[in-house]
Amino acid sequence: MRLITVSVFLISVLLFSSVYLSPETFSYVGLLPLMIPFALIANFVLLLILIMAKRMIFIIPVIALVIGWKFMGVTFRLNEKADDVEGLSVLSYNTHLFNFHQSGKGRDLNPNSLQWVRDNPSAVKCLQEFYQDYTTPSHNSIKILTDNGKYEHAYHLVEGNPKKKSYGLAIFSKYPIINEGLVFENKKNNGAMFVDIKVDRDTVRIYNTHLESMSIRADQLGDMHGIKENYRSTLGKLKNGIQMRATQVNILSEHIQNSPYPVIIAGDFNDVPYSYTYFTLRSIMKNAFEEAGRGFGFTYNKVLFFLRIDNIFYGEGLHAKQFKTHREVDYSDHYPISSVFSLTEPR
Repeated sequence: MRLITVSVFLISVLLFSSVYLSPETFSYVGLLPLMIPFALIANFVLLLILIMAKRMIFIIPVIALVIGWKFMGVTFRLNEKADDVEGLSVLSYNTHLFNFHQSGKGRDLNPNSLQWVRDNPSAVKCLQEFYQDYTTPSHNSIKILTDNGKYEHAYHLVEGNPKKKSYGLAIFSKYPIINEGLVFENKKNNGAMFVDIKVDRDTVRIYNTHLESMSIRADQLGDMHGIKENYRSTLGKLKNGIQMRATQVNILSEHIQNSPYPVIIAGDFNDVPYSYTYFTLRSIMKNAFEEAGRGFGFTYNKVLFFLRIDNIFYGEGLHAKQFKTHREVDYSDHYPISSVFSLTEPR
């Protein structure tokens, strides 16, 4: 029992440390954090067994759980519900191209999805996989979402014809947009952009990001047969995606730290909370779910429903008052998330 306990402890410490090691340098190290939940469970089970057996080495899994406590905090939260929800409200949503699809009548959008985004009252809306069609009035998402001048917008086209049909990243804001820019782009539908908005006498920088996708079809992993058939290609895609996101988050992190204004970053990060991506941003910012959310906050609307890969982070000068995962909105393969902030240190 002592050997098992010590072995589990050492493996756990290795896994807990792996979130700080860049997958750019160590190819497969990015896969290790995915085992952290199992390490926590193993230590908890060992703790119960050792306590019941009245073995003093129960202190070893206790130490492991103390070291790994932060991973419990990024998984589940029970923050108090805020009564005061006045402030800067931000929505993040991977719209999945508003579910535009091939049908017998040609391509169409999901009107419910587009209408929900239009009706959402958030002052700032960060949309990933945003679809725009200038040729069809009912598909002109920018015109619909600017809502007769109520919102200003910035749109970064990733692919398509800028005068016809295209998709990319978009930010809509009730506050004046005084500056905008691109952090990085990837022609595979990913990238990061920002806008500076004027909130009363203050300026806030909003980032909208969509980090490298896995390109893994969830339906292929829906049963044991699918897992056996696709595990090798899946591991390769996981490794490549993790490495790409490590590069992207390092670029993003440097850009954020050079911002002259308080920062909010929202988007589809395509990475779980146990990852180099998440902890790189967490080292310089706070996470709105951790500070103001409740429950598990799962954001993926497919077979792997237990994933939280959409996030809103924020920096100094801001305070998260509320966080919501809109699980009632199931038009996309992601659930929308939103948060409300107060400005605590005007610049």
